[in-house]
Amino acid sequence: MLVSTKSSLLNLVLYELGWFACVLGAAWDVGALGATLAIGLAVIHLVISDRPEKEWPLMLAAVCIGLVVDTLHARLGVLEFRGHQAGTVAPLWVLALWLQFATVLHFCLSWLSRRYFLASVLGLIAGPLAFLGGERLGAATFGDPWLLSLGVIGLSWALALPTLVWIADRLGGPGRYRIFERFVEVKAQ
Repeated sequence: MLVSTKSSLLNLVLYELGWFACVLGAAWDVGALGATLAIGLAVIHLVISDRPEKEWPLMLAAVCIGLVVDTLHARLGVLEFRGHQAGTVAPLWVLALWLQFATVLHFCLSWLSRRYFLASVLGLIAGPLAFLGGERLGAATFGDPWLLSLGVIGLSWALALPTLVWIADRLGGPGRYRIFERFVEVKAQ
């Protein structure tokens, strides 16, 4: 089963709204509000997904991986999250980003299924780019030396993304949003 174009597009929009809510929320010192909005968007994803029972375990796994990865990043000085007390676990808005990211794995990133090497390369490149975007918007600061911090983030994502793709594969193939299926049924009548 392929992901419909409409489902992929809506999924990407929900994800991007969640990403900006978290990053701008943190940059504007309202990280809890941004996280709340992103979590709300993830709940919408679950409600309209054709297989929420496949989505929530993936979302939980992503949050757990993110908790470990970004807590280590913060404790090692790779990243300093705005409004975050050093030495504590990753802030809620960062965990909401991981939750949000899991929502794309069965949808707009379903093409990564069983392509673990490609997922690793994508993680190596796109992970640091996403953090660079967040840093430029004021949500985080890289540790010194800057390039080393970016490299550590890249290596983290080169491991995390294929792991998440593997988990997504174990849970089942691509998903769809039920709202589009209902629309097609109504239109056909």
